[in-house]
Amino acid sequence: MERNLLVIGATGKTGRHTTELLLQRGHRVRALVRGLDERAERLAALGADVVEGDVLDLDSLARATKGIDALYFTYPIRPGLMDATANVAQAAEENGVQAIVNMSQVSARRTTASNAARQHWVAERVLDRSTVPVTHIRPTFFAQWLIDTWAEGTGELRLPFADGRHAPIAETDQAKVIAAILEDPAPHAGQIYPLYGAEELNHYEIAEKMSKALDRDVTYVPIELDEFAAILRGRGAPEHLIQHLLAVAVDYRNGVFAGTNDLVKTIGGSEPLDVEGFVAQNRAAFDLPSA
Repeated sequence: MERNLLVIGATGKTGRHTTELLLQRGHRVRALVRGLDERAERLAALGADVVEGDVLDLDSLARATKGIDALYFTYPIRPGLMDATANVAQAAEENGVQAIVNMSQVSARRTTASNAARQHWVAERVLDRSTVPVTHIRPTFFAQWLIDTWAEGTGELRLPFADGRHAPIAETDQAKVIAAILEDPAPHAGQIYPLYGAEELNHYEIAEKMSKALDRDVTYVPIELDEFAAILRGRGAPEHLIQHLLAVAVDYRNGVFAGTNDLVKTIGGSEPLDVEGFVAQNRAAFDLPSA
C-alpha cells in the first residue's frame, strides 16, 4: 500500500538510503533537508518531495509533517537533540502522524558517561510519552566508521578500542529495517531494536578482513584515549562529538557495543553485509593511492 512518508535528515547516512529504498517501493516520500545541495537535488531527481527545513524550527517541521502517515527521525551527534525531539513529537501530534521511527544508539542509557548517548536515552523517553507510537532503533557502530577512521590511506586503524568487539552494520541494512517499519509500523510500536551487522569481530579481525577486501595490508593499532582525542581535534571535530566518542570508547572496551541478532533479516528482509562485502562495495570511498 502506498504511504505518505517523511524522512528527516534525508541526505544523511541512513536517511539517503531509506529515502531511495522507499521511493523504489512506490511510496510518496517527503525528504526534509537543511539545504538544497547536490545530495538533495539527487533525491528530487529520484522522485522525492524535497523540502528545506530544520527540526530545530518547529514551524518548518510542522509544515513538513502535514499529510504524513509515518516518519523517520535521525539527528547527528551535535547539540540540540532534546529540542529537536520535542519538536518532532509536537509536530507529529499536531498533524496526526501515525508512527515514528527514531534513530538512537546502542550505548543509549541513563548511566552512560557520554552526554550524547544519555540525551538519546532521554529523547527515547520523551517520544515514549508522545501520543504517536514510536519504534527506537539502536545500532552498534556503523560500518561507515571504517571509512571515516581510515587514516589517509596509511593502512592503519588507530583506535582506542583495545580488543573489544562489535558487528559493524551498513547504512543500507539499517535502511531496510527502517523502511520495513515505516511501511507497517503497528507490529513494531513501542519496541526498542538493537541492530547489528553480520559478524561480531574485534578490530584485529576487522583489519584482516579489510586487508583481504582491499588487497593491501591494513593494521589495527590500539591507542589510548588522549591520542584519540588529539586525532579528533586534528580533524576539526567539535568538543560535543569528542566527549561522546571518548566515552563510548570506554563503553566499547566494556562490551556495550558487542552482540548479534537476526533483526536485519527478520525485519529488513535480507542478510546483513559482512565487513568484506561492505568494503568491496565501498572500495572507492577508501580513496586508495595509485599503485
